[in-house]
Amino acid sequence: MKIMRTLLIAIIFGSLTTSCFEDRDDNVILSSSIHDFVWKGMNAVYLYKAEIPDLANDRFTSNEEYGNYLNSFSSPEELFESLIYQRQTVDRFSIIVDDYIAFEQALSGTTVSNGMEFGLFRFTETSSEIYGYVRYVMPNTSAESQGIKRGDIFYGVDGTQLTIENANNLLGSSTNSYSINIGVYNDNGTPEVNDDSVDQTTETIELIKTPYTENPILTHNILNVDGNNVGYLMYNSFTSTNQFDSELNSVFGEFQSANITDLVLDLRYNGGGSVNTAIWLSSMITGQFTGDLFIREEWNNEIQAQINSSNPESLLNPFVDEMIKYNSNGDIVFQENINHLNLNKVYILTTRSTASASELIINGLNPYIDVVQIGATTTGKYQASTTIYDSPDLGRQNANPNHTYALQPLIFKSINSEGFTDYDAGFVPQIQLNENLGNLGVLGDINEPLLAAAILDIQGIGRIGNSTQNAINFFKDSNDFIPFSKNMYINKPLNFYYYEN
Repeated sequence: MKIMRTLLIAIIFGSLTTSCFEDRDDNVILSSSIHDFVWKGMNAVYLYKAEIPDLANDRFTSNEEYGNYLNSFSSPEELFESLIYQRQTVDRFSIIVDDYIAFEQALSGTTVSNGMEFGLFRFTETSSEIYGYVRYVMPNTSAESQGIKRGDIFYGVDGTQLTIENANNLLGSSTNSYSINIGVYNDNGTPEVNDDSVDQTTETIELIKTPYTENPILTHNILNVDGNNVGYLMYNSFTSTNQFDSELNSVFGEFQSANITDLVLDLRYNGGGSVNTAIWLSSMITGQFTGDLFIREEWNNEIQAQINSSNPESLLNPFVDEMIKYNSNGDIVFQENINHLNLNKVYILTTRSTASASELIINGLNPYIDVVQIGATTTGKYQASTTIYDSPDLGRQNANPNHTYALQPLIFKSINSEGFTDYDAGFVPQIQLNENLGNLGVLGDINEPLLAAAILDIQGIGRIGNSTQNAINFFKDSNDFIPFSKNMYINKPLNFYYYEN
């Protein structure tokens, strides 16, 4: 049974933001209540608060000064961006949204999509012109009905050549329909990529976006390799919905029943998501480390000190033997025993699109088992966030009914059991093998190049790689057009950290 010891977030959100004003009699002069919410929310929980002078508890000496400060910003978004620490290098991921209902749907895997998941590349390292290639197509979507397939190349949208400058307008979430101009990839007979080109054709295909919930399990199968069963799973998002978490556990039940000797976990297009699901997936891969530390959390100095004094165990995230979810009252709302494989080695396929919770799998497992990474270097995302609402305790309940703004700021960094964190440059694979756009292969097929490299290593035949630099010219992928698609977030309500078991 969980007993609330102290709701510390109320202390932080209340005393730290209101006691900073010495003149208690001044009338508050606010440009809007949304601006007030943005500043107070960031002041309460932002991981890099100490690095932002405007978030200091003693920044304002009166309510009037505070109100004038808020009034100096033309929009909540402008205020929010002014409070971000080193946007281009350190905090690339905190966001503000003006419609948290749509945002919540996106976190659960529901977006407006035409079903075509793609990557974008510059023609050269310095080129502004770009082209796209189809990574995979989701079932029962416009892309599937139009015959789009993995490996298709497109160079333009509605007759306009794609560039770094126009990609957001042509392919972004505000565009519900468009036609792609189909091209043919030409490597010009050399292994280098900087002389590659896309030959234009007259073919166009119209695609229409509709609301869609993507199952993160794109494909899985059991392969026979020299008489042994090898499990393969392409997992594309840590959405942490009960249905998809349960389906993931069922896949591992199949692997367990088949007595697989090796597992190839394909995270090459997985931008991350739920910390909880990452812990559960890692616990499914193993099983022999239940109770041992997977990752620990490090918050900003103020919150870290408060949690350490009230419930330090809540900062520790161990391997587990069951999936459990709680509501804000501490009641269990989902529970299921985990199927374990007890493996001592796992193969993980990655690209530059592999981020956050996917990287958490690598970092959390590294101290315990042999993690063989194949593909390209990952994004480099070790911080987690949570959704902050305009309510007395920053939670969803009792949120201000006058607007639908919410914040998703970074709130803690993840650290593995050996103390490793801050992997801004990403994880570099032992077997470097970039996807060959002229030979992408079929996902899950034993001859698909990245999977084939894993199988060769399993067989002990040797490790293959390539020296092409496709990753250098990588620009964006389809997930980059969806807010928060490459973040890592906690599902636990903030008051979880102030419960005592």
